[in-house]
Amino acid sequence: MDPSSLAEQLNAEREKTLERIAALAHDREGVIESSVSTGVDDEHDPEGATIAFERAQIEALLDQSRRHLSDLDLALRRLDEGAYGQCEVCGAPIPADRLTARPTARTCIGCASRR
Repeated sequence: MDPSSLAEQLNAEREKTLERIAALAHDREGVIESSVSTGVDDEHDPEGATIAFERAQIEALLDQSRRHLSDLDLALRRLDEGAYGQCEVCGAPIPADRLTARPTARTCIGCASRR
């Protein structure tokens, strides 16, 4: 794959991730607003556990999406520096199949399995 198509692919994934983060942040605000407006007491209201679970689930998805965005930014930086596709641990090339399946991979399969 040539660097320009890799950059396009990584940037497209970055845009989708930013959209996902915005949607999750909006969902989180909706859950917070609804719990504030109804005056729910999470400890004593039977629905409280559901609201707390929803908030925790959204927060976990937000954290995951933010980490993915950071990984994408790092992959783009490595592409600019000419280090994309090279294992950070052993320096060997990362197989194309691995990069196709996981474009943000920073290690070869061998080094990833030893972690």
